[in-house]
Amino acid sequence: MGLAEKRVAKAFEANEFETILKEIKDIVGKDIAVNVDWKTLSTDGMSHLYNKAWPPVYFEPLVNSLKSICQDDMGKEALNDELETIIIKNEAGNSSSNTWASFDNNTLTLDHKPTSNVHNVAERTKSLQTLLENNL
Repeated sequence: MGLAEKRVAKAFEANEFETILKEIKDIVGKDIAVNVDWKTLSTDGMSHLYNKAWPPVYFEPLVNSLKSICQDDMGKEALNDELETIIIKNEAGNSSSNTWASFDNNTLTLDHKPTSNVHNVAERTKSLQTLLENNL
């Protein structure tokens, strides 16, 4: 990760990410640890895409899924009982909405290429929501 990538990632973390964390807390009703591996999300030479790609790749599907699950007390309670940590990274080189998420030991892991299939928000949302609903 070069200096340009570090600067854009740091700015996103300081500005956009704080808003996303607040939205997640408001939806779920509690603080959930959200650990982002900014290094693996920061693909060299792609810093100009981060602000436009990261929200629809990672955060919009996550927020949309949580909203759907927490639409009633039953869903919110189930999520609060089971979900403790969310990890966001790009280690597997995954670009498929069917395999981008896993849930194990109270930890939700989202692993997806940061600038691939950016506009497949609905597919990632549906896949993530199904995964969570099947594990809560």
